[in-house]
Amino acid sequence: MEERLQKILSHSGVASRRAAEALIRDGRVTVDGVPVTMLGSKYDPSFHEIAVDGTPVQGSEEKLYILLHKPRGCLSTAHDDRGRRTVLDLLPHFPVRLYPVGRLDADTEGLLIITNDGAMTQGLLHPRFEIDKVYHAEVTGTVTEDKLSNLRRGILLDDGKTAPAQLSILRREGGRTLVETIIHEGRNRQVRRMFAAVGCRVQRLRRVRFAMLTLDGLPCGAFRHLTLDEIHELQKIAGGIHSEEGSRRRRRTSGDDGGGSGGGTRRERNAARKDAARRPQDDDHGKRPLQRDKRR
Repeated sequence: MEERLQKILSHSGVASRRAAEALIRDGRVTVDGVPVTMLGSKYDPSFHEIAVDGTPVQGSEEKLYILLHKPRGCLSTAHDDRGRRTVLDLLPHFPVRLYPVGRLDADTEGLLIITNDGAMTQGLLHPRFEIDKVYHAEVTGTVTEDKLSNLRRGILLDDGKTAPAQLSILRREGGRTLVETIIHEGRNRQVRRMFAAVGCRVQRLRRVRFAMLTLDGLPCGAFRHLTLDEIHELQKIAGGIHSEEGSRRRRRTSGDDGGGSGGGTRRERNAARKDAARRPQDDDHGKRPLQRDKRR
């Protein structure tokens, strides 16, 4: 359940409510590695890592990292109001709230990461890092080299042109073509819509790799915990976006409340300098005393 950040800190015993507000204003509180200075911001402590001066607050959940071989007909969500089967129904009960990293369509199977690490989830889904998502698509219809070239360059869909992709034919058999498709985007039903745009139909779609993770013989419907090496590798990938966003946010919020030279936007700082240049200088602070001294 989402609560105000200062309330979370006070309930965890870090500080009183008023002292927690001061910690937030001073930029000493981070959420998923990014400083938060706005009072009233709400977060779910079971999904986000909250820290003060780099130290996680007590009560932060143990992080779990699970690789699931999702079967067809299963929803990539934590809960479904209509009672349909979700990916969490395939897992034993864990005493933490878990969420899938991104989604696979109900009729798509394959590799899906499930975790309660909000920072990692945000980083892995950020488009800037262009993480490889590798699919094997069984396609009906004539798959020509011209069609593949169009898909490789990017093709116009109803929500815009797709980014360049990598496609290669793995085999042709019984009127179907198995095409390996590597994309970096995460649009809704993207691979299916890409092939439909060139007159082909995807009959079966399976994600076989995400970043460096593969199914490695994991049976459909089964799961395993990620190894420490795998977790660290994903954290390296996901960590970049948080360090960059943290740096930008620190630059935006640097400077004291009294309007020091580091505060405000660039436009505000430039305007302040121009105003200062136009204002007549007081004897106590400007250059006129120096001129009088020089005349003496």
